[in-house]
Amino acid sequence: MPSAPSYVHGTSPHPLRPTTVHQVLAEAASNAPDGLALVASHQGVRWSWSVLRARVANAAARLLGIGLEPGDRIGILAPNRAEWVVAQFAAAEAGLVLVNLNPAYRAPELEHALAHAGCRALITQSAFKSSRYLDMLRQICPELDGAGAGALSAARLPALRQVVVLDEEAPAGTLSWRALEAPATDAERARLTEVAQAIQFDDVVNIQFTSGTTGHPKAATLTHHNIVNNAWLVGERMALGRDDRLCIPVPLYHCFGMVMGTLTCAVHGATMVLPSAGFDAHAALQAMSTERCTAVHGVPTMFIAFLDDPDFARLDLSALRTGIMAGAPCPVELMQRVMHDMHLAEITIAYGMTETGPVSFQTAVDDPVQRRVETVGRVLPHTEVKIVDGDRRVIPRGETGELLTRGYCVMPGYWADPERTAQAIDAAGWIASGDLAVIDDEGYCRIVGRTKDMLIRGGENIYPREIEEVLYTHPKVDQAEVIGVPDPRYGEEVCAWVKLRAGETCSEEELRAFCRERMAHFKVPRYLRFVDAFPTTVTGKVQKFAMRELMRRELAALEEAAR
Repeated sequence: MPSAPSYVHGTSPHPLRPTTVHQVLAEAASNAPDGLALVASHQGVRWSWSVLRARVANAAARLLGIGLEPGDRIGILAPNRAEWVVAQFAAAEAGLVLVNLNPAYRAPELEHALAHAGCRALITQSAFKSSRYLDMLRQICPELDGAGAGALSAARLPALRQVVVLDEEAPAGTLSWRALEAPATDAERARLTEVAQAIQFDDVVNIQFTSGTTGHPKAATLTHHNIVNNAWLVGERMALGRDDRLCIPVPLYHCFGMVMGTLTCAVHGATMVLPSAGFDAHAALQAMSTERCTAVHGVPTMFIAFLDDPDFARLDLSALRTGIMAGAPCPVELMQRVMHDMHLAEITIAYGMTETGPVSFQTAVDDPVQRRVETVGRVLPHTEVKIVDGDRRVIPRGETGELLTRGYCVMPGYWADPERTAQAIDAAGWIASGDLAVIDDEGYCRIVGRTKDMLIRGGENIYPREIEEVLYTHPKVDQAEVIGVPDPRYGEEVCAWVKLRAGETCSEEELRAFCRERMAHFKVPRYLRFVDAFPTTVTGKVQKFAMRELMRRELAALEEAAR
């Protein structure tokens, strides 16, 4: 009997929600007006749903009052803070398109993003860590200092008119956030009512630039329908409710923070807890303990940092129950440590991409433990996925191929980029992920690597994830990443970067001997590098392209020295 095809379709007795982002917040405030909505530990903020709703409605009315029109793009360049959440929901209510900007951007990246999206306004602050945002903006727009608030006219950013700053004082050419907190006029409130009622759930609400692990960020365009339904379904898999408190140490500019974090909380009435402006493992652990958080989100590197924190054992994390580990492959050994040591017995694994709103697969809190540590779960309701070969033909279950997604969650396209949109989404509505995956007979999915990460050594196909999983089982290994590097004899060779646990020492030969006992000889890393850190994006995704480039240079230098 032939194997079933690698195609899954998530079903549900509940239909999709024809709801907008601002309707979600209004519903949360109506259901539990005095319930705790938002905690920003580093700012001393504790707002109920009714307070958050009032602040959002006022800010939305004021945004229209300063001259913005429905459909205008408004950029936000800031770390995690309470005002970010207000801006997220206020922009949606005012019919604006929020453009999420990476806080790690430098001036050329900022200019490209603002110009590409055609932002008419920008919300930012003077600086964060080593990034001086207003100084960067002045490089791009030297006209800023001489402009009146709301009257910017910049040659390099012709669409930009308004810069709103989150600082106490508003420099020349900018408007203070406090001006948006001033009570809206009757006319502004009336205008907001008119605008909000006209918003459709298929309208664009958000532009998110992909994090750029390949070095080429694209502007994914998302609708209310994309992200509201994804937030709802993600929370359902976590069994999230009004009694839950979710710690959100992931950045809000990313879909992990904004959709799976704040919006998921709003849909399910759970409390959002922002522990710090940027990622700080200790601050996050402290917030989890102090606020009695029941859930936490993070990428694998963040959970590694939690477990390695010197005060980890002294903090009370017993209230923790669930959360999401996503954004990068989740090693089995790490999942088992998190479930045991952090009390996260019901933690889930999620998989997806920015372009799919973002989640398409997720484990459930009642899935068998082995399923929750070895797979990314089953497809979410109302979502289709197929696994295909190089000719885009569906392959049998159990075989490895590229994962494609279709459904409500798929973005309408890349902003102002029809060519890239056509390359990404085919005529039947399928979007290619670039990820290699396997779906088993029960519908559980394993991500085994990236199509571009797979290396071929002497004709043998090698998936880095398989080798990484073996390395993670070594008691001295804290983190491992595997790449392919050029080799004149075999075409490519296996290279592993390894970060050891605190206080441990290990030799290359010890690790190779460990690998030889557990895998075929051609998979054993020829090159081993012990490192203290990995090149990552701001969200913690390891940039393997940067690792490959560093190794290429190192090997080329060694070859030159040998000659």
